[in-house]
Amino acid sequence: MIEDVKIAVVGLGYVGLPLAVAFSRKHSVIGFDISGARVAALRQGVDATNEISREQLASASFTITDQPSDLAGCKVFIVTVPTPIDEANRPDLDALLTACALIAPALSQGAIVVFQSTVYPGVTEEICAPALEQASGLKSGVGFKLGYSPERINPGDKDHPIEKIIKVVAGQDAETLDFLADLYGSIIEAGIHRASSIKVAEAAKVIENTQRDVNIALMNEISKICD
Repeated sequence: MIEDVKIAVVGLGYVGLPLAVAFSRKHSVIGFDISGARVAALRQGVDATNEISREQLASASFTITDQPSDLAGCKVFIVTVPTPIDEANRPDLDALLTACALIAPALSQGAIVVFQSTVYPGVTEEICAPALEQASGLKSGVGFKLGYSPERINPGDKDHPIEKIIKVVAGQDAETLDFLADLYGSIIEAGIHRASSIKVAEAAKVIENTQRDVNIALMNEISKICD
C-alpha cells in the first residue's frame, strides 16, 4: 500500500525540497541533506532557493535531517543530488556516488531506489546499482529495485510547481513501474508518463535539457541581432 510507505528524499535543493514537501502531504517523509547548514536553515523556515515559502515549510510535516542513521526504515529512497560537469565538461558523478554510499546501509529487502538526477543513459543501472550493491550487500533486482524519474522543475516558475508538471517514471521491472506510477501519481495532478525502460527515461531527460539549452542559445542570438 503506497499510503503506508515511508519515503526518504536525499538532497534538499530546488528539486528535492519541493518533492519532499509535496510527498509529506500524503506520506511519511524524511528529508535528508548532507549540508548541516542547509538543514539548519530549513528548520528555521528559510529556503535559500526560494522554491518553498516559510509558510509552506511551516505547514509541511516531514523530518529534516543531516544524519544518515535517520534513513533507517524507509521503503523508497529518492535521490535528487546535483550532477555537474568537471573542467573537461565530463559528467561529475561524485555526489551521486556519495548518495549511494549514504543510503546503502539503510536499504532493506524490498527497498526501491529512485534517481531523479540528470544522467546519461546507463548510469542508474551500470554505475549506481553496483555502488549500492557493494555498500549494502544486497543484489539489484532482488534485494532492492531501481527506478528513474527525471526532474522537470523550472526553477522560479510559481505557475508550474511539481504537481502541475507531467511526471516521467521508469522502473527496473513492471512491478516497480506500477508502484512508482501510483506513488508519484498520488501527488502529481498533471499525470504520469510511464517510460518503457530506465535508459529511455534517462535519455528523455538529456533530450529535454538539450532542447532547453538550444532554445536559450537561439533566443540569446536573436536578442543580440535585434538589439
